Amino acid sequence: MKTCATCDRLYADDSAFCPSDGSALVPVSEAPLPSNPDDPRVGKTYCNGRFQIRRTIADGGMGRVYEAVDLREHRGVALKVLHEEVAADEVSVERFRREFEVSASLPHDHIVEVFAFESTEDESYALVMEYLEGEELRTVLKRERSLPAARVIRMMSQVAIGLGAAHARQIVHRDLKPDNLFLLGSSDGDVVKLLDFGSVRDNSEGAKKLTVMGTTIGSPFYMAPEQAQGLEALDHRADVWAIAAMVYECLTGVVPFAGPTGASILLAILTKEPDLPSTLKSSRPIPAELDTVMEEALTKNPAIRIGSVADLVDRIGAAYALEGDHKAWAVTPESELATQVDKGLVARKSQPEPALAPKADLRALDAVFQQEAAATFEEDLVMGVPSNKPSWVVPVVVGVLVLAAAAAFFLLR
Repeated sequence: MKTCATCDRLYADDSAFCPSDGSALVPVSEAPLPSNPDDPRVGKTYCNGRFQIRRTIADGGMGRVYEAVDLREHRGVALKVLHEEVAADEVSVERFRREFEVSASLPHDHIVEVFAFESTEDESYALVMEYLEGEELRTVLKRERSLPAARVIRMMSQVAIGLGAAHARQIVHRDLKPDNLFLLGSSDGDVVKLLDFGSVRDNSEGAKKLTVMGTTIGSPFYMAPEQAQGLEALDHRADVWAIAAMVYECLTGVVPFAGPTGASILLAILTKEPDLPSTLKSSRPIPAELDTVMEEALTKNPAIRIGSVADLVDRIGAAYALEGDHKAWAVTPESELATQVDKGLVARKSQPEPALAPKADLRALDAVFQQEAAATFEEDLVMGVPSNKPSWVVPVVVGVLVLAAAAAFFLLR
């Protein structure tokens, strides 16, 4: 391993200069130990002498993230250390431990790899993860506001693959947001890594529950209605909602449900419908075909929501006139996807408008989901139509039959 004596970043042995500041790199063993007067951990070795902390990367609500050298494996890693007050909370520590167990058990193509869960010498706990060089989707959106469709489709295709592995094990991420999608750069486009499996809900048989029923976990802007209400019956379709909300934001530049406070955002999610994407002002054209996809993905009743992230991404690609599916799009260069999108949309415009089938009234069904005090969905409605006949039907039918019989009597006399 080599390091930059100026910024303390770590690099492979075959690197010569720091791309950040141009300084010549030196072997870690020959570089002076870094220090930071605001953080006594920097420059120290933790977890029984295994990890030497080189610099601070980020600070979050749960803990602080460092770049460190794994002296045993001779590699750079990210070390996420819990804040003191968080480390004193047993449930938070157990969530941290679960993040290690869940992440370590899943394929790592599009999920961050977690190597170890360790206690530290300053009475805290550390999660040891692969070090990623890139930026969060949140940072990209703050800078660019909205993204090209090809980039979004390639990115979310990879997310669908990563989440598919988790959902197959009945694990719900439950905190999907732009902050937890990390983008690594490549010549073909973004390579996505899903972060932070500390808030997962494990629906597999016998799994230990860490959340009290009625507790709300997640980021308000991307929280499904059933999650906002803290309902016990929560599954992978909550993640479908969150991905749909992120796609909506990436393509339009605005979130589907907004508000000045967390409570107002959740109220909007429970009581309002988002604007159709194609009706919003955007720097890039949004096809009307996307409107139906977003409506079905953001429907409040999970029973009628698009059933998987894979299906959602496949339908988003189809809305942009792409052929194939998310597995192919995940590895297709972004430039090639962009060409396919442009050609497909032009070809679609040249075709005659097909006859549209009657559109299902999803909002009517959503209203049923909101009325929890009423009987269950299956008992009350069948495809949005009341199963019990209205009280006026029988009298009207009887009256019509009586009048018809009387008319026939007088005509035959």
